[in-house]
Amino acid sequence: RAVALILVLCVSGMRAETARYSVPEEAERGSFVANIAKDLGLTSEELLARQARVVPEGQKQYLQLNQYTGDLVVREQMDREELCGQTEPCLVRFEVLLESPLQSFRAEVRITDINDHAPVFLNKEIALKMPELTMPGTRFLLESAYDPDVGNNSLQHYSISSNEYFHVYTQRRNDGGRYAELVLDRALDREQQAEVAFSITAVDGGTPPRSGTALIRVVVLDINDNIPVFTQTLYKVSVMENSSQDTLVVIVSASDLDAGTNGEILYSIVQNSEENLQTFKINPETGQIRLKKPLDYEEKKTYEIDVQATDGGGLSTHCKVEVQVKDVNDNAPEVIITSLTSTLSEAAPPNTVVALFNVRDRDSGDNGRATCELTGEQPFRITLLAADAYALVTSETLDREQVEEYNVTVRARDEGSPALSASKTLLVRLLDVNDNAPTFTQAIYTMVMSENEPAGRSLGRLSATDPDAGENARVRYALVPSPTGTLAAASFVSVDAESGTVRSLRPLDYEKVRAFEVTVRAADGGSPPLSAQAVLRVLVRDENDNAPVLLHPAPDSSAAGELVPRWAPSGYLVAKVVAVDADAGQNAWLSYELAKATEPGLFRVGLHSGEVRTARAVTERDAPRQRLIVLVRDRGQPPRSATATLAVALVDDFSDAFHQLGRDAASGQQAQVAEEEMLTTYLIASLCCVSSLFLLSILVLTASTLCKARVLAELPPPSPSCYADGDFASDGVGVGSTGTLSPAYRYEMCLTSGSGRSEFQFLRPILP
Repeated sequence: RAVALILVLCVSGMRAETARYSVPEEAERGSFVANIAKDLGLTSEELLARQARVVPEGQKQYLQLNQYTGDLVVREQMDREELCGQTEPCLVRFEVLLESPLQSFRAEVRITDINDHAPVFLNKEIALKMPELTMPGTRFLLESAYDPDVGNNSLQHYSISSNEYFHVYTQRRNDGGRYAELVLDRALDREQQAEVAFSITAVDGGTPPRSGTALIRVVVLDINDNIPVFTQTLYKVSVMENSSQDTLVVIVSASDLDAGTNGEILYSIVQNSEENLQTFKINPETGQIRLKKPLDYEEKKTYEIDVQATDGGGLSTHCKVEVQVKDVNDNAPEVIITSLTSTLSEAAPPNTVVALFNVRDRDSGDNGRATCELTGEQPFRITLLAADAYALVTSETLDREQVEEYNVTVRARDEGSPALSASKTLLVRLLDVNDNAPTFTQAIYTMVMSENEPAGRSLGRLSATDPDAGENARVRYALVPSPTGTLAAASFVSVDAESGTVRSLRPLDYEKVRAFEVTVRAADGGSPPLSAQAVLRVLVRDENDNAPVLLHPAPDSSAAGELVPRWAPSGYLVAKVVAVDADAGQNAWLSYELAKATEPGLFRVGLHSGEVRTARAVTERDAPRQRLIVLVRDRGQPPRSATATLAVALVDDFSDAFHQLGRDAASGQQAQVAEEEMLTTYLIASLCCVSSLFLLSILVLTASTLCKARVLAELPPPSPSCYADGDFASDGVGVGSTGTLSPAYRYEMCLTSGSGRSEFQFLRPILP
């Protein structure tokens, strides 16, 4: 039923300390534990009037409170071994709740152990095989007895009956358990006594002490002078607790120098714990230790396994395997509501208690360390009372006329990886006020649009939420105007006011605009409206809309002429095709290939360098004129390409280069015939003028030397052209030292427009 009473409780008045009591296990029902009224400083009448009650931490109620006397008594017998196993201390936790006003007191009862179990050997008869050459002082690991009690009531020491060959040592493990090692005092002689039998007794430390006994039979074996030897005496491994059945834990390995059956080794797990036998198994031949069942870190964190290696002659040795169970975040936190006030008056002051709850996580470390939070913007907060006890209180004055109700979600999240969480939703009836601003789901939204994408295309959606109701929760979106003088990015996209959908307003060119940012405001419909802002970042994705551009040879030339001597070996550099692509990324990755050639086998092109080289040595049988078409292709989808045409002349030496190049054209051949016919006439005229020209040349040379600087500044560029680093630039793309053009192959060349066949020469390559 709904509770109409409003409980107001300041957090400072709650008790955070824990009361501690103890009671022996298996105490009879009705056994006195403590007087709660006395410890709380209350009378029995106050205890009854405030309806005191005990709230257990678990599902079962082991204790009860007498409201008339204030006595805490045993309601049901408790078996410490059943409740906690080997865990110490064994605690039963509960809370005492009082009403009018509401208060919570934490308490715990420690269940003390009594000596109600005797040590028990899993096998009543233990058989050991020992060679007769075993040296005195040799130790043999014995099966451990099992005692579920803890502390002094657990197993304390071992003893054996009187005999002339052995005595026993009691050893202590890291986890506090004890095991027995049998020590040989004197050498065995099989001819005198083939078997030695005696009893072993395990005694606990209770009062009176309890004990368990087993019979040990030692069979003396004939000579087998090498015992197995483990590669390690201690194996330390770790296993995740969520490992499945048959998961490989570790492989133990031992070797024996003997041959035949005496060198054959069988592995076994020594029965030192029934739990180990139920959890692990070993392959007797390979030494692989695997899981019989999944592990649980919350039940046991460490296992110590004693493994024995026995050869065919009966000799054995042992090693220890220490298995550390690693905790996995497999338990989500639990939010347990212990008290809840579902309705609150609008006049309720701040710090009014709405609910009391506990958070529990069975994991350990960071996996078991939980934090609480409230989802959404609400006028509530969580206050820590104790290690895992919290209170939900109001954080400000409430107004019923404005807010009708709240769905308050308490979320508990642990610190594991990945983190697990649990939530509880509480309904608090109030009326709404516009006290919550919209909240974007992200501080920065990143969207992508393709280059040249048409206007009106949806790029994505912005999302902002407002926990208010009605018009106060209606969110509208708008772009914040850009500051004066900045890029008008608001002209690139628009935001739908209702849905928050972002659409493009016009196509963009990646080469001009690669990314831009705008600020988006989300405002609610309240009065006055509240708003929030987020950054919208739009990235322009490059499209393959630019074909490769040839830098060398120039695209406007019909064919670039290259000369290759007849003596050129394989790998001779003929030319280098250079191209650039204005796109970015993969769209700008260029590859070169030989599309067509007069003799395809004579030349090859570097896939990435564009270098045209001879694929083999040039021979006399090769045609003197070669025509190559090089295809330059980018890696866009679909790819774009360009072609470069190279004319290659094979010459015996560079002195007749222009002679062969001139003969390539038919018109050049006809002009050569006419030139030969008039050669005699030209020679006669030249002889008549040679004297005059000689004198004139001397005068011109002197004048040009004195006025060289002035002539170079006033006259147009001279006919000879020398191309250096700075001349290879086009459209603002520098290729002298940056960009895709490598400076590794550049040649210095000087030509004149009127050069004859004997004036053409390669000077030298300019090396980096």
